Amino acid sequence: MKRKSNLWLPSLADIFFLCPFLFLSLDGGKKLLNDAGTGFHIGAGEYMLSNMTVPRYDVFSHVSPPLPWFVHEWLSEVLMALIHRAFGLTGIVLCFSFLISLTYFVLFKLAHVHGGNVIFAGSVVFLAAVSSTLHWLARPHVFTIFLTLVWYIVLVSYQERDKNYLFLLPLTMFLWVNLHGGFVIGFVLLTIYLLGNAVEVVLGSEQESYLSKNKFRMLAYIAFACLLCSLVNPATYKVLLFPLKLVSNQSLVNIIMEYRSPDFHESLPFTYLLLFTVAVLAISPRKVNTIELLLVLVFTYMSLYSVRHIPLFAIVIAPIVARHMSSIFESAQGSFAAWLKRASQNLQSIDDRLRGHLWPATASLLICAVAAAGLIRFDFDTARMPVSAVEFLKGEKIPGRMYNPEQFGDYVIYAAWPQYKVFIDGRLDMYGAARINELHRVATVQPGWQEILAKYDINFVFNNANSPVSVLLAQREDWRLIYRDNVATIFVRDSIENQRLIEKYSKRVPPSKS
Repeated sequence: MKRKSNLWLPSLADIFFLCPFLFLSLDGGKKLLNDAGTGFHIGAGEYMLSNMTVPRYDVFSHVSPPLPWFVHEWLSEVLMALIHRAFGLTGIVLCFSFLISLTYFVLFKLAHVHGGNVIFAGSVVFLAAVSSTLHWLARPHVFTIFLTLVWYIVLVSYQERDKNYLFLLPLTMFLWVNLHGGFVIGFVLLTIYLLGNAVEVVLGSEQESYLSKNKFRMLAYIAFACLLCSLVNPATYKVLLFPLKLVSNQSLVNIIMEYRSPDFHESLPFTYLLLFTVAVLAISPRKVNTIELLLVLVFTYMSLYSVRHIPLFAIVIAPIVARHMSSIFESAQGSFAAWLKRASQNLQSIDDRLRGHLWPATASLLICAVAAAGLIRFDFDTARMPVSAVEFLKGEKIPGRMYNPEQFGDYVIYAAWPQYKVFIDGRLDMYGAARINELHRVATVQPGWQEILAKYDINFVFNNANSPVSVLLAQREDWRLIYRDNVATIFVRDSIENQRLIEKYSKRVPPSKS
């Protein structure tokens, strides 16, 4: 008789959903708002909802004439704005918490099926999740992380289990190309599987060559269908050129922090995942096939080139490492190996009886109910973001143009646009290297910083509290401090149009700390 499933206990897959979801939903979700870019995406989505159009030129900065703006994440931004309208920032955090948790829930299932051993699958997915926490932010790239996993599952199922769900790839490309520029990762995966099958056609046995030729042909058709679907976006074919244009602009890539290589002088879980991957593949008795080799090489290179690719590396590597770990221990001898095999079998036997996903569904509904009752609330951290300073700006209606750093610009767009337009924000690809260099020269008070402020007719400087430019302006007679807290300072030019503000605030604000 078949044993009844014990739905009152969470399965291992459920645990990989519950742990991050409860952590992020109850307290850790504050981390998802550590980047003011979340605010920018909401602000951009609000503009598109209000005007029912996808803009082609910048509307948020005071650059004149307006710069061409390639809105490649418009669908993500509209979705974020709709969620924000209905549920505020709390809704944003809960939605992205759910998507992140769902990603590692599904990844565990893939690693388990792909690798076999439940202990090894759980260990590798845990390390993959921990390695990716740096990029757990409420921003559109989370859609790319999840959709990369979806495409990976479809391709693995077709290549290794002869389950054809390839029709899902063109359908999801309709969404992906409008959600985030990371849609190119889908084409990277498709190319790897095409190349892998092409190699098998040439080098494989007669039967392997025949099967690989059929798979290559089908994947080529799907790749062409995906290419056509990728053109269904406001920019049509230009969306395909945008990622290449961005990556080829080396001066811009060197400036953007998230495009830089990992700093191995810091403590990075990614380091251990990378070394563990190398060690497992080196001693595995199982042959690394062509597709696995290409996946490892390409995504390892991507992760070493840019920290933003680490979550994608972790997703692709986890099932491969789990499979080869299982092969190592299947061939291992000795008491420890025997004990580990028994433990794995016992754990698998228990987990097989815990079918259904009652716990994730219950936890999701419970968290939503608690949030609806107002017991869970998320907002931008006032110790990190210039929340109070922007409220001051909105109240005082300071005239003229503003100078601000990138993160402050994102928050101003969220909280104070259209009352204020920004000097710069997170759309560094739009502004270009020249504008970013001007920002850096002012921020670090390099020679020519005053000329830059004069060039853009800057009337007030809204900056980090203890930045070099804030310290310097506090010592000058031609700028007057009118606001200061632990996050931000506001200086206005000592001019006639600012006399009201100077008389009202300059003597009340304590001097800037050096």
